[in-house]
Amino acid sequence: MISNEEIESARHSAGGYLPAAIVERIVESGVPLEQLMLSLIPRAKQFAIPTISNFFVAAVAHGVSGNLYFGANYEFPGQALSFTVHAEQAATVHAISFGETGIDLLAVSAAPCGYCRQFLNELTTASTLQIILPESPATPLTSLLPNAFGPTDLGITAALMSPQSHGMTLDSASDDVAIAALNAANTSYAPYSRSYAGVALKTSDGAIYAGGVAENAAFNPSMSPLEAAIVTLTINGGKKYGDIIDAVLCQAAGSKACQIDATRNVLATITPVPLRVYEGT
Repeated sequence: MISNEEIESARHSAGGYLPAAIVERIVESGVPLEQLMLSLIPRAKQFAIPTISNFFVAAVAHGVSGNLYFGANYEFPGQALSFTVHAEQAATVHAISFGETGIDLLAVSAAPCGYCRQFLNELTTASTLQIILPESPATPLTSLLPNAFGPTDLGITAALMSPQSHGMTLDSASDDVAIAALNAANTSYAPYSRSYAGVALKTSDGAIYAGGVAENAAFNPSMSPLEAAIVTLTINGGKKYGDIIDAVLCQAAGSKACQIDATRNVLATITPVPLRVYEGT
């Protein structure tokens, strides 16, 4: 049977996730997958930064690849509460950063709020997604969100976590951070406004962490590209805000849902590093 030490070592070396091979070994040793996911909740909470509420929430997502991804909540003092990142959102964008195309199980430390249920309803796997809570049987998302409003109600056939490729280019800037932001924008999910956007954050060790906008049919549960980049920075990369030395936003020219002001304002709460902005065409 795999030891707790091996699980902990795998978590640290892999950046807040457990690869499918490790997950399979643990399950084969006799630990049910749902039990394993719930047991990882306390570790996932270590990534939370709830600086306003001091209420720690964690989630663990099982991707269709078999990998497990941690998620946690983030808050930004001085900014509107609408910029809060929920643990379920963090686990989802963490999975997206690894190229996952769906999530089939999601363990959460507390029942998902209505906001998160609506966010999860945008996923490619929304119709089959199972939610796992402590001391409760797995429950379909469809049972938690009856008579749901989603992409098909607005004539959208794509879904969050489906592959995206928007083909934008930049007329200027060819440095590695700008290119990472452009790549994130090109793979972002924005079927409602077509305001494709990505943010890339570079740390003092030269690593770059990026994230793209993730829109929602109900609009408000949409996730900004900065929020997605923060998740990859802290959970995937295990870095701190103080490690950031460069930040770039790339968004589609003439975006109806402009990310510039919000990104600058929220970024200022975590680092003095100025935001560089580029528009893709």
